[in-house]
Amino acid sequence: MRIGAKVPNSGQLPTTLGIGTMAAELERAGFDSLWVSDHVVMPGVVNSPYPFAADGKPTWPSDVPYFDAMIALAMIAAQTQHVLIGTAVLVLPQRNPVILAKQAASIDVLSGGRLVLGIGAGWLAEEFDALNVPFDTRGQRFTEWVELLRRCWTGTPGAFDGQHYQLPAGILAMPPPQHDIPLLVGGHSRVARSRAATIGNGWLAHQSALALDPAAIQHEIVQLRQAAKGTGKDPDALWVAVRIIDSASRMDVLAAVMPRLVEVGVDEVIVDTDWAVPGSAAAAHEQLRDAALR
Repeated sequence: MRIGAKVPNSGQLPTTLGIGTMAAELERAGFDSLWVSDHVVMPGVVNSPYPFAADGKPTWPSDVPYFDAMIALAMIAAQTQHVLIGTAVLVLPQRNPVILAKQAASIDVLSGGRLVLGIGAGWLAEEFDALNVPFDTRGQRFTEWVELLRRCWTGTPGAFDGQHYQLPAGILAMPPPQHDIPLLVGGHSRVARSRAATIGNGWLAHQSALALDPAAIQHEIVQLRQAAKGTGKDPDALWVAVRIIDSASRMDVLAAVMPRLVEVGVDEVIVDTDWAVPGSAAAAHEQLRDAALR
Protein backbone atom coordinates (compact mmCIF):
# COMPACT_ATOMS: atom_id res chain seq x y z
CA MET A 1 0.00 0.00 0.00
CA ARG A 2 1.15 3.51 -0.83
CA ILE A 3 0.86 6.10 1.92
CA GLY A 4 0.17 9.65 0.83
CA ALA A 5 -0.18 12.91 2.72
CA LYS A 6 -2.22 16.05 2.24
CA VAL A 7 -0.17 19.22 1.77
CA PRO A 8 -2.29 22.03 3.23
CA ASN A 9 -3.18 24.56 0.53
CA SER A 10 -5.80 26.35 2.59
CA GLY A 11 -5.71 28.27 5.84
CA GLN A 12 -2.59 29.92 7.25
CA LEU A 13 0.00 27.15 6.83
CA PRO A 14 0.73 27.88 3.14
CA THR A 15 1.98 31.34 4.15
CA THR A 16 3.45 30.60 7.59
CA LEU A 17 5.28 27.37 6.69
CA GLY A 18 5.16 27.41 2.89
CA ILE A 19 3.68 24.85 0.52
CA GLY A 20 7.06 23.87 -0.91
CA THR A 21 8.65 23.59 2.53
CA MET A 22 5.87 21.31 3.79
CA ALA A 23 6.08 19.18 0.65
CA ALA A 24 9.82 18.71 0.98
CA GLU A 25 9.45 17.68 4.63
CA LEU A 26 6.75 15.14 3.77
CA GLU A 27 8.92 13.65 1.03
CA ARG A 28 11.84 13.33 3.47
CA ALA A 29 9.45 11.69 5.95
CA GLY A 30 8.93 8.88 3.43
CA PHE A 31 5.44 9.51 2.04
CA ASP A 32 4.82 8.07 -1.42
CA SER A 33 2.51 10.81 -2.69
CA LEU A 34 1.45 14.36 -1.88
CA TRP A 35 -2.00 15.81 -2.51
CA VAL A 36 -3.83 19.13 -2.43
CA SER A 37 -7.54 19.94 -2.27
CA ASP A 38 -9.59 22.27 -4.46
CA HIS A 39 -12.07 25.08 -4.10
CA VAL A 40 -11.95 28.07 -6.42
CA VAL A 41 -14.27 30.10 -4.18
CA MET A 42 -16.18 29.48 -0.97
CA PRO A 43 -19.56 31.14 -0.42
CA GLY A 44 -20.25 32.98 2.81
CA VAL A 45 -23.30 30.79 3.39
CA VAL A 46 -23.32 27.10 2.40
CA ASN A 47 -26.72 25.50 1.92
CA SER A 48 -25.53 22.60 -0.23
CA PRO A 49 -25.17 19.34 1.74
CA TYR A 50 -21.54 18.34 2.23
CA PRO A 51 -21.39 14.64 1.24
CA PHE A 52 -18.58 13.62 3.58
CA ALA A 53 -20.11 14.59 6.93
CA ALA A 54 -22.99 12.86 8.69
CA ASP A 55 -24.77 16.16 9.32
CA GLY A 56 -24.17 17.45 5.78
CA LYS A 57 -22.20 20.46 7.02
CA PRO A 58 -18.66 21.36 5.88
CA THR A 59 -16.03 20.66 8.52
CA TRP A 60 -14.18 23.96 7.97
CA PRO A 61 -15.27 27.61 8.10
CA SER A 62 -16.20 29.15 4.77
CA ASP A 63 -13.84 32.10 5.20
CA VAL A 64 -10.68 29.93 5.12
CA PRO A 65 -8.51 31.11 2.19
CA TYR A 66 -7.75 28.51 -0.51
CA PHE A 67 -4.65 28.63 -2.69
CA ASP A 68 -5.20 27.35 -6.23
CA ALA A 69 -4.69 23.61 -6.51
CA MET A 70 -2.68 23.63 -9.75
CA ILE A 71 -0.40 26.44 -8.61
CA ALA A 72 0.14 24.55 -5.34
CA LEU A 73 1.08 21.41 -7.29
CA ALA A 74 3.61 23.37 -9.34
CA MET A 75 5.21 24.59 -6.11
CA ILE A 76 5.26 21.04 -4.74
CA ALA A 77 6.80 19.69 -7.95
CA ALA A 78 9.59 22.26 -7.73
CA GLN A 79 10.52 21.26 -4.17
CA THR A 80 10.31 17.45 -4.47
CA GLN A 81 12.13 14.79 -6.42
CA HIS A 82 10.27 11.50 -6.59
CA VAL A 83 6.85 11.54 -4.85
CA LEU A 84 3.66 11.38 -6.87
CA ILE A 85 1.69 14.63 -6.74
CA GLY A 86 -2.05 15.02 -7.19
CA THR A 87 -5.40 16.60 -6.45
CA ALA A 88 -7.88 15.13 -3.97
CA VAL A 89 -10.05 16.21 -5.62
CA LEU A 90 -10.23 18.89 -8.31
CA VAL A 91 -13.74 20.00 -9.28
CA LEU A 92 -13.43 19.27 -12.98
CA PRO A 93 -16.56 20.91 -14.48
CA GLN A 94 -15.57 24.30 -13.04
CA ARG A 95 -12.34 24.46 -15.02
CA ASN A 96 -11.77 25.34 -18.66
CA PRO A 97 -10.73 21.90 -19.97
CA VAL A 98 -8.14 23.12 -22.47
CA ILE A 99 -6.43 25.43 -19.96
CA LEU A 100 -6.48 22.66 -17.37
CA ALA A 101 -5.03 20.20 -19.90
CA LYS A 102 -2.13 22.55 -20.55
CA GLN A 103 -1.54 23.23 -16.85
CA ALA A 104 -1.56 19.50 -16.08
CA ALA A 105 0.71 18.61 -19.00
CA SER A 106 3.16 21.34 -18.01
CA ILE A 107 3.30 20.14 -14.39
CA ASP A 108 3.67 16.52 -15.51
CA VAL A 109 6.56 17.28 -17.87
CA LEU A 110 8.37 19.56 -15.42
CA SER A 111 7.93 17.07 -12.54
CA GLY A 112 9.26 14.15 -14.57
CA GLY A 113 5.91 12.40 -15.02
CA ARG A 114 4.69 12.43 -11.41
CA LEU A 115 1.19 13.90 -11.77
CA VAL A 116 -2.09 12.20 -10.82
CA LEU A 117 -5.42 14.03 -11.06
CA GLY A 118 -8.19 13.17 -8.65
CA ILE A 119 -11.30 14.68 -10.20
CA GLY A 120 -14.89 15.09 -9.10
CA ALA A 121 -18.14 16.51 -10.43
CA GLY A 122 -18.58 18.80 -7.42
CA TRP A 123 -21.15 19.23 -4.66
CA LEU A 124 -21.21 22.95 -3.82
CA ALA A 125 -23.93 24.57 -5.92
CA GLU A 126 -23.14 28.04 -4.57
CA GLU A 127 -19.57 27.74 -5.86
CA PHE A 128 -20.83 26.86 -9.34
CA ASP A 129 -23.14 29.88 -9.22
CA ALA A 130 -20.24 32.18 -8.34
CA LEU A 131 -18.25 30.84 -11.30
CA ASN A 132 -21.21 31.14 -13.69
CA VAL A 133 -21.10 27.38 -14.40
CA PRO A 134 -24.44 25.53 -14.50
CA PHE A 135 -24.63 23.11 -11.57
CA ASP A 136 -27.29 20.89 -13.16
CA THR A 137 -25.09 19.99 -16.16
CA ARG A 138 -21.92 19.27 -14.19
CA GLY A 139 -22.14 15.52 -14.88
CA GLN A 140 -22.32 16.01 -18.64
CA ARG A 141 -19.44 18.48 -18.51
CA PHE A 142 -17.41 16.08 -16.39
CA THR A 143 -17.67 13.35 -19.03
CA GLU A 144 -16.87 15.73 -21.90
CA TRP A 145 -13.94 17.26 -20.05
CA VAL A 146 -12.35 13.83 -19.44
CA GLU A 147 -12.39 13.15 -23.17
CA LEU A 148 -11.06 16.62 -23.93
CA LEU A 149 -8.20 16.30 -21.46
CA ARG A 150 -7.05 13.03 -22.98
CA ARG A 151 -7.37 14.37 -26.51
CA CYS A 152 -5.34 17.45 -25.63
CA TRP A 153 -2.66 15.32 -23.97
CA THR A 154 -1.97 13.60 -27.30
CA GLY A 155 -0.65 16.93 -28.57
CA THR A 156 -3.03 16.80 -31.54
CA PRO A 157 -6.57 16.83 -30.14
CA GLY A 158 -8.34 17.47 -33.45
CA ALA A 159 -11.79 19.02 -33.69
CA PHE A 160 -14.22 18.40 -30.85
CA ASP A 161 -17.92 19.19 -31.13
CA GLY A 162 -19.42 18.48 -27.74
CA GLN A 163 -22.63 19.57 -26.11
CA HIS A 164 -20.80 21.98 -23.80
CA TYR A 165 -17.47 22.63 -25.57
CA GLN A 166 -16.36 23.06 -29.17
CA LEU A 167 -12.69 22.85 -30.10
CA PRO A 168 -11.53 23.65 -33.63
CA ALA A 169 -9.03 21.48 -35.45
CA GLY A 170 -5.35 22.36 -35.59
CA ILE A 171 -4.70 23.12 -31.90
CA LEU A 172 -1.03 22.25 -31.24
CA ALA A 173 0.26 24.73 -28.63
CA MET A 174 0.52 22.23 -25.82
CA PRO A 175 3.26 19.86 -24.63
CA PRO A 176 2.03 16.30 -24.31
CA PRO A 177 2.52 14.98 -20.77
CA GLN A 178 5.47 12.73 -20.02
CA HIS A 179 3.15 9.83 -19.20
CA ASP A 180 -0.54 8.93 -19.32
CA ILE A 181 -1.83 11.07 -16.46
CA PRO A 182 -4.09 8.86 -14.31
CA LEU A 183 -7.57 10.21 -13.61
CA LEU A 184 -9.02 9.03 -10.29
CA VAL A 185 -12.72 9.77 -9.99
CA GLY A 186 -13.90 10.95 -6.59
CA GLY A 187 -17.32 10.45 -5.04
CA HIS A 188 -19.44 7.77 -3.40
CA SER A 189 -22.56 7.86 -5.55
CA ARG A 190 -23.39 5.03 -7.94
CA VAL A 191 -22.76 7.42 -10.84
CA ALA A 192 -19.34 8.40 -9.50
CA ARG A 193 -18.27 4.77 -9.11
CA SER A 194 -19.54 4.03 -12.62
CA ARG A 195 -17.44 6.89 -14.02
CA ALA A 196 -14.43 5.66 -12.06
CA ALA A 197 -14.82 2.18 -13.54
CA THR A 198 -15.58 3.22 -17.12
CA ILE A 199 -13.79 6.47 -17.98
CA GLY A 200 -11.41 6.75 -15.02
CA ASN A 201 -8.21 4.98 -14.09
CA GLY A 202 -9.49 4.39 -10.60
CA TRP A 203 -11.51 5.65 -7.67
CA LEU A 204 -10.67 8.19 -4.95
CA ALA A 205 -12.88 7.63 -1.92
CA HIS A 206 -13.29 9.80 1.17
CA GLN A 207 -13.83 8.75 4.76
CA SER A 208 -13.39 10.50 8.09
CA ALA A 209 -11.01 9.15 10.72
CA LEU A 210 -13.90 9.73 13.11
CA ALA A 211 -15.98 7.06 11.37
CA LEU A 212 -13.71 4.68 9.47
CA ASP A 213 -15.66 1.86 7.83
CA PRO A 214 -13.54 -0.60 5.83
CA ALA A 215 -16.61 -2.79 5.21
CA ALA A 216 -18.32 0.06 3.37
CA ILE A 217 -15.20 0.65 1.29
CA GLN A 218 -15.03 -3.07 0.48
CA HIS A 219 -18.66 -3.08 -0.65
CA GLU A 220 -18.02 -0.13 -2.95
CA ILE A 221 -14.82 -1.67 -4.33
CA VAL A 222 -16.76 -4.80 -5.26
CA GLN A 223 -19.31 -2.66 -7.11
CA LEU A 224 -16.50 -0.71 -8.79
CA ARG A 225 -14.82 -3.83 -10.10
CA GLN A 226 -18.11 -5.32 -11.27
CA ALA A 227 -18.80 -2.16 -13.28
CA ALA A 228 -15.33 -2.39 -14.85
CA LYS A 229 -15.92 -5.98 -15.95
CA GLY A 230 -18.91 -4.85 -17.96
CA THR A 231 -16.70 -2.55 -20.03
CA GLY A 232 -13.98 -5.07 -20.76
CA LYS A 233 -11.47 -3.25 -18.55
CA ASP A 234 -9.25 -5.16 -16.16
CA PRO A 235 -10.97 -4.55 -12.80
CA ASP A 236 -7.78 -5.32 -10.89
CA ALA A 237 -5.96 -2.52 -12.74
CA LEU A 238 -8.15 0.16 -11.17
CA TRP A 239 -6.33 2.30 -8.62
CA VAL A 240 -8.25 2.63 -5.34
CA ALA A 241 -7.20 5.48 -3.04
CA VAL A 242 -8.90 6.61 0.16
CA ARG A 243 -8.55 10.18 1.41
CA ILE A 244 -8.94 10.07 5.21
CA ILE A 245 -9.95 13.46 6.55
CA ASP A 246 -9.81 14.50 10.24
CA SER A 247 -6.77 12.25 10.63
CA ALA A 248 -3.92 14.52 11.78
CA SER A 249 -4.10 13.60 15.46
CA ARG A 250 -5.59 10.11 15.06
CA MET A 251 -2.71 7.97 13.78
CA ASP A 252 -3.37 5.26 16.36
CA VAL A 253 -6.91 4.88 14.99
CA LEU A 254 -5.63 4.75 11.42
CA ALA A 255 -2.86 2.30 12.27
CA ALA A 256 -5.38 -0.06 13.85
CA VAL A 257 -7.46 -0.20 10.66
CA MET A 258 -4.63 -0.23 8.08
CA PRO A 259 -4.38 -4.05 7.81
CA ARG A 260 -8.10 -4.22 7.12
CA LEU A 261 -7.85 -1.53 4.42
CA VAL A 262 -5.09 -3.53 2.74
CA GLU A 263 -7.25 -6.65 2.96
CA VAL A 264 -10.28 -5.06 1.27
CA GLY A 265 -8.22 -3.82 -1.69
CA VAL A 266 -7.22 -0.22 -0.94
CA ASP A 267 -4.05 0.66 -2.87
CA GLU A 268 -3.35 3.99 -1.21
CA VAL A 269 -4.39 6.08 1.77
CA ILE A 270 -4.04 9.87 1.94
CA VAL A 271 -3.80 11.30 5.44
CA ASP A 272 -3.43 14.62 7.24
CA THR A 273 -0.36 15.30 9.35
CA ASP A 274 -0.03 17.41 12.48
CA TRP A 275 2.02 20.49 11.66
CA ALA A 276 1.80 21.76 15.23
CA VAL A 277 4.12 18.94 16.41
CA PRO A 278 7.70 19.01 15.02
CA GLY A 279 8.77 15.69 13.53
CA SER A 280 5.28 14.22 13.60
CA ALA A 281 5.19 13.62 9.84
CA ALA A 282 8.03 11.09 9.94
CA ALA A 283 6.58 9.40 13.01
CA ALA A 284 3.14 9.19 11.38
CA HIS A 285 4.54 7.68 8.20
CA GLU A 286 6.55 5.08 10.10
CA GLN A 287 3.56 4.10 12.21
CA LEU A 288 1.27 3.71 9.21
CA ARG A 289 3.87 1.89 7.13
CA ASP A 290 4.50 -0.63 9.91
CA ALA A 291 0.76 -1.13 10.36
CA ALA A 292 0.21 -1.72 6.63
CA LEU A 293 2.90 -4.41 6.59
CA ARG A 294 1.42 -6.46 9.42
